[in-house]
Amino acid sequence: MVKVAVIGAKGRMGSTVCTAVEAAGDMEVVARLDAGDAINEQSLAGASVAVVFTVPSVKLQNVLDLLAAGVHAVVGTSGWSDEELERVRAAQAKSAANVFIAPNFALSAVLAMEFAAKAAPLFESVEIVEIHHPNKVDAPSGTAVATAQKISRARKQAGCAPMPDATQTDPQGARGSRYEGVPVHALRLRGMTATEEVLLGNPGEVLTIRTDSFDRASFMPGVLLAVRKIADTPGVTAGLEHLLDL
Repeated sequence: MVKVAVIGAKGRMGSTVCTAVEAAGDMEVVARLDAGDAINEQSLAGASVAVVFTVPSVKLQNVLDLLAAGVHAVVGTSGWSDEELERVRAAQAKSAANVFIAPNFALSAVLAMEFAAKAAPLFESVEIVEIHHPNKVDAPSGTAVATAQKISRARKQAGCAPMPDATQTDPQGARGSRYEGVPVHALRLRGMTATEEVLLGNPGEVLTIRTDSFDRASFMPGVLLAVRKIADTPGVTAGLEHLLDL
């Protein structure tokens, strides 16, 4: 049995993780921690893996505390900067524990990102629209940023020309933000959970790659997969695609 601690256990994602772990036959929840709780060997109650779904402002300290305690970290909190990731890598190098970070644990979202990166060099234009519930605290989503980065790398490797855009004035930012040259538009709508669309355009045609998560249960197969595999995934790994045979 894999002993699991859940950080952010009272939150929407954290409570869903607790339910999923309890339903799995090969793991158990041994610690449920939330805001204000210390993260150390004592509070982790013998856990070998901790699943982290907290707010972006505390995610780095959460992971550093887990590494200091020698507990593997499976992290779903998004919004990681390069500097923060470097701090995690430096701390992990001194720890016996591993770190796995995923911008999205839904299998459909991971596949959509991979499909978009494959298709992006074949189209003149690529834009991303992500839609989430209005309680989401960060924008754009980590999934959208990761998708933009994959698309940008694929286009650069293929030597693609800059995407056409004749916009000269946009005082209110109607064209969205740009991540590594890829336009990203974030919508927050009541009734939505998590949706991403990648629109790819050529003269006379448009390809739309869309993934929808209607319930947080859609993320749980990916979370459980990471919990099972993190002990054998050394270092700091980002992206569920690294745990799938794609």
